[in-house]
Amino acid sequence: MPLVVASCQSDDKPALPVVISKTVPVSLPPEARKEAPKLTAPVDRDRLPDQVLIDWSSDRIARNVGEYRRAACVAAVDAHNAGAR
Repeated sequence: MPLVVASCQSDDKPALPVVISKTVPVSLPPEARKEAPKLTAPVDRDRLPDQVLIDWSSDRIARNVGEYRRAACVAAVDAHNAGAR
């Protein structure tokens, strides 16, 4: 389906376009401000100690990276809201 756009201008000098910029405060749910729970110590199971340490370390790294990102997002929203006032 073809698209046709037509425009007419009767003035020699067209008016400048109107651009409105508005900064609005951003809101976060209260859960976003809560810290992720700390990891518990690894459970002793029928696995090799090296495997338990590797799995627990991976979970710990993922939890800590996620927590740093969450805290950075909350700080960014707070900074934005402070500047929007």
